[in-house]
Amino acid sequence: MNPEARPYVEAFAPPAGEPAWLSRARRRGLERFAAEGFPSRRGEGWRYLDLGALAARPLLPRAAAGAADLRGFDLPEAGSTLVLVDGRFAPDLSRLGAGLGPLSAAAPDLAEAAFAQPSGPFAALGAALFGDGFALDVPPGAVLGAPVAVVHVASSGGASVHTRNVVRLGAGSRASLIEIFVGAGGYWRNDATALSLGEGAALDRIVLVEEAAEAVHLNDTAATLAAAARLGSFVMILGGRTVRQELRVAVAGEDAACRLDGAFVLAGDEEANIVAAVDHLAPRGATRELVKGVAAGRAHGAFQGRIVVHEGAQKADAHQLSRNLILGRRAAIDTKPELEIYADDVKCAHGASVGDLDEAAMFYLASRGIAPDEARRLLVEGFVGEAVERAEPAALRPYLRRRLGARLAKLEAA
Repeated sequence: MNPEARPYVEAFAPPAGEPAWLSRARRRGLERFAAEGFPSRRGEGWRYLDLGALAARPLLPRAAAGAADLRGFDLPEAGSTLVLVDGRFAPDLSRLGAGLGPLSAAAPDLAEAAFAQPSGPFAALGAALFGDGFALDVPPGAVLGAPVAVVHVASSGGASVHTRNVVRLGAGSRASLIEIFVGAGGYWRNDATALSLGEGAALDRIVLVEEAAEAVHLNDTAATLAAAARLGSFVMILGGRTVRQELRVAVAGEDAACRLDGAFVLAGDEEANIVAAVDHLAPRGATRELVKGVAAGRAHGAFQGRIVVHEGAQKADAHQLSRNLILGRRAAIDTKPELEIYADDVKCAHGASVGDLDEAAMFYLASRGIAPDEARRLLVEGFVGEAVERAEPAALRPYLRRRLGARLAKLEAA
């Protein structure tokens, strides 16, 4: 057993009365995590994130959820809202509807789907220790007119929160989802989500990470797209000491498409990774990616993107772009876009850039009487705003711009 895994293995206590399949899933996850332990920076997939402090100081799950009050949070308008406090469903704070509910109350086949694709040791640990999560199940042909919101709240520090989630869209259905991550104190959030889009289904998903200053946030999302399905994903990281958002997409059906956009704004000693991996497995698939990064202070950001066009995935059309701003001499951003192509009739391209603010633009704004700090804020907001304007549904863009503005105001005050 890996030494860093021992405290979690010893703390494992499976709840009584669970279905046999869930007990087996917990045991499999625990055994895998015990064997693998924490990933090392020597491995290519985790080279840009320092998990040494987390490995040295175990953060075990809480026995029960703490108290939370959402009145102090800026939340978007939504058709229905599910709130998870310390990884457990909070019915008093939630307003359910339209196929949305806690994973603990989901149909067995839907709940099992949330455990079908663990991709690494943290997903395996989450399978063993999870408290709850959410499930969104949209039947074939149904259209959800208003966005569905899920709010993940950590009530205090000193513990870990493990959640599993599943989204299933039937053939021809439509839905939009926003997930918001907030909290207080120094905690570890370990979240995993499975997305399944049926033939011709369309999902727009926004993830907003505004974790506490000392929080560790690790998310692993796996998506499978059937024929003619469409996934739109936008991730914005505005808070958290150590954050990793990973999305793996299998473009499994013909004419399926995904749009994976994102942004991070980092300061102080913060570090964040956006990781995107797309496998084109069928003809005429399409991928578009745009990720914007901003790092100030001693922050470190990274984008790792990989698109694989497999043999037989002819007519694939894939484009990947990473653009980044460094504000100050001690900040750093790494970007690693990759393409692997095993088909001969494709259109694929990728690009990356890292730089600082345009001096000519700063001079122009100064000549118009705009103070340097305000000029910098305007330029950074415009830079990140290009990615925000790609987020769907469009009705949530004003909310995202408001949260981005609040983050940039703190950046200037630091």
